[in-house]
Amino acid sequence: MGARKAKPRGKRRLPKLLLFLGLLAILAIILIVVLVITLLQPGPPRLPRIPGGPSTSETKERPDAQSADCPDVLTVVIPGTWESSPDDDPYNPSANPRSLMLRVSSALSEQFPSSRTSVYTVPYIAQFRNPTNLADRQADYNVSRTQGYKRAAGKIIDTNKNCPLTRYVIMGFSQGAVIAGDLASNIGNGRGVLDASDQDLVLGVGLIADGRRQPGEQNDIGPSPEGVGAEIALSGMRGIVPGITMTGPRSGGFGELQDRVQSICAPGDLICDSPTVTNPLRAASQLAGAINNPVHAMYATPRYWSLDGSTATQWMYGWASDVIDEAPRPKHN
Repeated sequence: MGARKAKPRGKRRLPKLLLFLGLLAILAIILIVVLVITLLQPGPPRLPRIPGGPSTSETKERPDAQSADCPDVLTVVIPGTWESSPDDDPYNPSANPRSLMLRVSSALSEQFPSSRTSVYTVPYIAQFRNPTNLADRQADYNVSRTQGYKRAAGKIIDTNKNCPLTRYVIMGFSQGAVIAGDLASNIGNGRGVLDASDQDLVLGVGLIADGRRQPGEQNDIGPSPEGVGAEIALSGMRGIVPGITMTGPRSGGFGELQDRVQSICAPGDLICDSPTVTNPLRAASQLAGAINNPVHAMYATPRYWSLDGSTATQWMYGWASDVIDEAPRPKHN
């Protein structure tokens, strides 16, 4: 009876290799889903104002006065995920009474008359569908983020057309911070919304838990962690999950607006303080507790972020209040 032929060693290794690659793919998807679910969860204190540097762009010729119904300042507020709806009233938002940004916008509306600042809360889908749950009928993140951006940009464009002397303060939390930061990046780099000659009209930008945050690319306020935004950490995994595009760093950063952008990120908030994903196995271990991580929803308390006793929402209100109070007061017809 002849000896049994040994199976080629390469054939025995192939199933193990395929299994290993499959596990890596699953871990990568789990990592994205963990951040996806956290990203959609709910996101300013009082500090001396950090003045923005002057723009290097030449300002265009403007009229001496504008219409009486134009505010001196338009404050554009962009809520986070699950904190808005497409049909919400932008001047009296009620889609989510517990919206984090309401703590800032309501205080500003009470402090200033609408002639000084019109506070406009962008109504948009503000959803983030969980791709692992087939029963989840929410809108995809890409759809939600795009609608929020277009509506915020459209409001600024229309206001600038009718009110050429109006200035702007732009603020956002979480998904809203991504949108607000994208607006600031495009304006600051001359990519639209406002002409490059109108960059000086943007008085300040306030971001809480920005998913595209890069330390050092703006004024990092208070306790500032070394991690990056989730969209940067996961930018190498584009296209793995349909409807969710991790867009990576902003091209050109904030350009001319860099020193007018204030960013708050609590250490441990994986939306803005994520490790760069170079090793899916290690990253999966680091982010395993993301779903139950309470940091992202606690910016109205001093538990995870505070500065001189102020919470993130208190700081943002104080900063925006100072910026609006010191804004130019154009003449009106």
